[in-house]
Amino acid sequence: MPILGLDHIQLAMPAGGEDKARAFYAQILGMGEVTKPDNLIERGGCWFELGTVKVHLGVERGFAPAQKAHPAFLVDDLAAFLTMLAQHQVEATEDEPLIGYLRAYINDPFGNRIELMQKL
Repeated sequence: MPILGLDHIQLAMPAGGEDKARAFYAQILGMGEVTKPDNLIERGGCWFELGTVKVHLGVERGFAPAQKAHPAFLVDDLAAFLTMLAQHQVEATEDEPLIGYLRAYINDPFGNRIELMQKL
């Protein structure tokens, strides 16, 4: 049976980081927060969506940020997106292009690595 698609990505966060997650994913990245199912609320964390992109942040005991594993978000104008991020004091590191893409890396407020990619 073939894989049909990707439903969501899950990133870890420390306990009590929901406000920082909302400030970054909702206010800066512009993703809408989605209410978690009742049976998962007590676990902490929060979920965000923008179009077909779904990010679930879950509380992990002994949290350590993902510094190599990462999601890659497509953006339409990498330079403009990086300018917007800089206005919010989010530091970015540009990387050498891959064939057909410009790209850069940022970290969420917990240190999880996120790649930003623009198709050429």
